[in-house]
Amino acid sequence: MKVDVEYLQFMWPMRHFLITCGDIGNKSNILAASFCMPVSKEPPLIACAIGKKAYSSELLESSREFIINVPTKELQAEIYYCGYHSGHEVDKFKETGLTPKPARKVRAPIIEECVAHMECRVVQRIETGDKNLFIGEVIEAYADEMVVQGEKKIEFAAGGFPSKVYGIRSKGL
Repeated sequence: MKVDVEYLQFMWPMRHFLITCGDIGNKSNILAASFCMPVSKEPPLIACAIGKKAYSSELLESSREFIINVPTKELQAEIYYCGYHSGHEVDKFKETGLTPKPARKVRAPIIEECVAHMECRVVQRIETGDKNLFIGEVIEAYADEMVVQGEKKIEFAAGGFPSKVYGIRSKGL
């Protein structure tokens, strides 16, 4: 017998990313996101789904730039903090202790503690239900040398499906 389920649980585990947007030293924010994926190799395009009401969505609309920062599992507490709190209400850099550093080509900051960074310029925004799908062209990508050489691993999200974050569509869960 088959029963109704929350479809997202079958997409798990997913890699977590910390997206930064806004201007370094002014209005910048960190958004925890799992809904990111490559959508084109040439040109290099990445799509990220971000809640329409999220502070980061507002910043992306005005700046048209963002950075996908790749954290390690050692940043799990910071990832969850950024996922559960709104940039409307708190300064996530200050509250998490993560370090904003200038990026190479965009105004948004990179997160120094992350091991890889993809600087993007928004080329398209598509409304998709409760999210905006921001498609960004990767204009610069760089990573810690140890990650590139395979001496340091980046792991996927651990644990079960986070229904508290993504909601529940069926009564059975």
